[in-house]
Amino acid sequence: MATKVVINACYGGFSLSEEAYKALGLEWDGFGYEFRDGLRADPRLVAVVEELGDAASGKMARLKIVEVPDGVDWYIDEGNGYERVTEEHETWS
Repeated sequence: MATKVVINACYGGFSLSEEAYKALGLEWDGFGYEFRDGLRADPRLVAVVEELGDAASGKMARLKIVEVPDGVDWYIDEGNGYERVTEEHETWS
């Protein structure tokens, strides 16, 4: 099995469309940032992005679902709005 995670696959930054907000039963905040931190694997969010496709993406976003193998500690790494899922590693200094 794998965990599905929603990321932004272009420069600009993660955001949801108003249509995606409504599908999630959320009140539109005018920006679409409700799921920025820690909630990207929320099954409701994943289902809405799968269902709406490109229409789920906010103005400067292109949302994509990636699958991370179960048991992997991961985080979302971001640069100029472009995101990727990265495996956590231990660091010593």
